[in-house]
Amino acid sequence: MTSISSWPPNIHQSSVQLSFCLIRDLLSVGLLQILKISREDLLPDQMEAAANGRGPVHDGKDDALSPEDLSEMLAAGTKEIHEKAENTQFVKDFLRGRIRKELFKRGAVALYYTYSAMEEEIERNKDHPHFAPLYFPVELHRHEALARDLQYFYGPDWQSQVSCSQATQRYVDRIQQVGQEDPVLLVAHAYTRYMGDLSGGQVLKKVAQRALKLPPTGEGLEFYQFDAIHSAKAFKQLYRSRMNELDLDLDTKKRLVDEAVKAFLFNMEVFDELEEIGKSIQEEVLDAGMEVHGGMGGDISKCPYYAAKMAASGGMAYFCQLAMAVLRHPTGQVLFATWFAALAGLAAWYLM
Repeated sequence: MTSISSWPPNIHQSSVQLSFCLIRDLLSVGLLQILKISREDLLPDQMEAAANGRGPVHDGKDDALSPEDLSEMLAAGTKEIHEKAENTQFVKDFLRGRIRKELFKRGAVALYYTYSAMEEEIERNKDHPHFAPLYFPVELHRHEALARDLQYFYGPDWQSQVSCSQATQRYVDRIQQVGQEDPVLLVAHAYTRYMGDLSGGQVLKKVAQRALKLPPTGEGLEFYQFDAIHSAKAFKQLYRSRMNELDLDLDTKKRLVDEAVKAFLFNMEVFDELEEIGKSIQEEVLDAGMEVHGGMGGDISKCPYYAAKMAASGGMAYFCQLAMAVLRHPTGQVLFATWFAALAGLAAWYLM
């Protein structure tokens, strides 16, 4: 068997480390696909029962979704604007791990004002029949976590150092308007923010932690940590089922879709504002320090953070993409051959 020390000298240590990481992730993803627990496929009532320690409850309900279910209408109605938001320059740079610390701090400030406004209106309307089933303050509310993040970045007097930007203020104004005049539309803003945070938050947390060299104990990133939610996928399914059970007519559902699109647009305006601010900031761009960023040619699908995002979605596309990436890499080919030879040897020994 070829030892690592006898490999050709053009295989650098960084490449070896990268391939080991890729092999590790490849095997981990494959194992998770085989051993995947079906908790996320339980009915909402079963998930609540399991969370309370009562075990699954089989009530025979049909969990098939209808195109007129609110969750389905929101997903379909915001798909295009969602993709546009993810392809803004600020978000693409973030996913690539290229982050200016000052912009990251200002982004946290924008989130603090946004969530403070939204959660104030949620508290005001927590007993409203069209929002009460979605009231999860312990599990979801973020403004206190953001306050702790800002204290980490700016110090104890952080409140005197930050202010609400123009784009963020427009977003805040809209949230306050719907909370006071048309509370049912708060559902759209809560859906847009909280479901997004639970879907991609952990990936973004890891990218920021590595790129900004933040403490592994989580300081500065508490916004992304949902301590009261043990399974993001199960909670999202529960939240969507609660949305679908709201007593809303079709016209109101369509208004909620329109409001969710507006929420994405407000977020995009904040991203664009941050991008413009970044042009005037003389600061070294911090990145995750991975050499694989060098030869991408602008293709985001080759970015490891994009692959991490794909992994978070639980799709087999990520497994295949990662396998091909490993096999194209010279060191990956050597490691794969070594791994395969070891398995063949083990099989031969077993059959002797």
